[in-house]
Amino acid sequence: MGAHSTHDHIVHFYHLAALDWVDIVSALKADPKATADLGQKLSSWHRNSYQEIKAAQDKLKTFVASGQLGIYGSGYWGHPAMKLSPEVNMLAAAHYLQALEYQREINKVVGILGSKTPHIQNIAVGGVANAINLDSQSTLNMERLYYIKTLIDTAGDFVENVLLVDTAAVGAFYADWTKYGSGVTNYLSVPDMPMDTKGTVFALPGGYIPNGDVSKFTPIKSYQDPFFRDNVKESIKHSWYDGDWDRHPWEEETVPKYTDFQDKDKYSWVKSPTFMGKPAQVGPLANVLCMYAAGHEPTKKYINKVLDIVSSLVGAKVGISALHSTIGRIAARSVRCAVLYDTLKNQWQALMDNIAKGDFKTFNHPSFPSGEQKGFGFHEAPRGALSHWIVIKDGKIKNYQAVVPSTWNAGPRNSQDAPGPYEAALVGNPVADPEKPLEVLRTVHSFDPCLACAIHMVDKNHNEIVKVRAV
Repeated sequence: MGAHSTHDHIVHFYHLAALDWVDIVSALKADPKATADLGQKLSSWHRNSYQEIKAAQDKLKTFVASGQLGIYGSGYWGHPAMKLSPEVNMLAAAHYLQALEYQREINKVVGILGSKTPHIQNIAVGGVANAINLDSQSTLNMERLYYIKTLIDTAGDFVENVLLVDTAAVGAFYADWTKYGSGVTNYLSVPDMPMDTKGTVFALPGGYIPNGDVSKFTPIKSYQDPFFRDNVKESIKHSWYDGDWDRHPWEEETVPKYTDFQDKDKYSWVKSPTFMGKPAQVGPLANVLCMYAAGHEPTKKYINKVLDIVSSLVGAKVGISALHSTIGRIAARSVRCAVLYDTLKNQWQALMDNIAKGDFKTFNHPSFPSGEQKGFGFHEAPRGALSHWIVIKDGKIKNYQAVVPSTWNAGPRNSQDAPGPYEAALVGNPVADPEKPLEVLRTVHSFDPCLACAIHMVDKNHNEIVKVRAV
C-alpha cells in the first residue's frame, strides 16, 4: 500500500497536475546551462546536470518539430495564467521525463508483492497470500526482499531531492494561489499502517480537524473507534438515486434514478458524505494536517522542509496556514509521499525483524460468527480516507456500501445544501480566459479526482453499459 501510494503521488504531480502550472512550449526557450545551475542551487539531485537538461530539451524540440506534441498535446500553452520562467519550466519538464522512470521503479514493489499491478492478486481473507521461504526461488526470499529495499531507496531519493523541491518551488512562484481553493476546511483522515493484530497501534495517525483549526484535532484511535463509526453518513438529495435521505452506510440503499441535470435538484451520480453532519475534505492535505496535529515527527520534518524552501524563495516566512489552498494540496501530497518513504523503510525493517525471529506467518485464519453482523474497515488511500461498510445476515451479504475518497471530495450539495469540497474550492477562483479555464483545472486537479473510484456501474442483466475504443 505504501509503494502504491508513493507511485500514485509521483504520477499525480508530474504527469497529471504539473502541466497546469508548467508551460512546456516556454521550456524550449530556456538556456540549458542556466537551467542546470538553477537545479543545482535548489537541490543536490545528481541528474540536474547540463547534459541531462540539454537531452530533455532536445527531446521536447523533437516533439515540436514533428508537429505532434504527443503527451503534451492538450496543454494550455501560452495561457496568461502561466508565469514560470523558461528555465523553471525546463527544469520541471526534465523532471517530468525522469519521473516516468522513478514511478516505474516504486511500482515494481507493488508488482513483486501483489503479483501484478494494477489489480493486485495477493489479498486473502485474514491477510495476504505471499509465502515467505528464504530458501525458495518461488516465494519471498532474501533476494526479493533486498531488491524491494533497493527499489524503495531509489524512488525515495527522487521523492526527497526532486518531488519535494519541485512542488515547493512551484508553490513559491505561484504564491498567489495560496489565496484560492481552500473550500471545505473540515479535514478527515484515518490512521494507517497498523503495527499490531488488533488495529490499535498505527505507524501513521489519523483523525478529524474542524474548520481548519489543528488545535481542535480529534484522533481516530482504532479500527473499532466509535468516533469514526458513528459519524459517517451519506445524502442523496442531489444525487441520481431514488429518494431523499441522509443515512448511515449500514442503512443505505443504492437504487439509481436518473432525472437529467437539475441545478436545484439532482445533478450527480456521486452521493454526498458528511462527518458529524458536515462536509469533509479528505486526501493528502487532510492526512498531512492530521498527522502534524498528532505530533508525527516525520510529517513535521517534511512540512518544515517544504515551507523553508518556499520561504527562502519568496523572501518571507510562510506558515502552515498556506496549505489551506489549491497549491497547498499539491505541496501536501509531496509531503505525504516523503513521509511514506520513511514509513516504507520502517515497514521493510519491521518485516525483516519478524523474519529474523522465525515469524513467516502472513495471514490470520478467519472465523465468521452467526446471526446478523455489521462491520467496517478503513484505509488512507492515495486520494484520502476510504471506508467499506457491510451487513452480513445468515452468512450472506445483506448490504455493502463503499464511501471512497472521491465521493467525499466530489459529492454534490448535501441534505443541508452545503457544497462538497470540489464545489466549495472553486468559489472565488480567478479565470483569465473563460474559453480556456486553466484555473478551474488547477483546483480540481489538486484533489487528484477519480470519478471511476466514486462511481461503479454494474448491470445485473449483463447488458453492455459503455464501449470504449482505443484509437
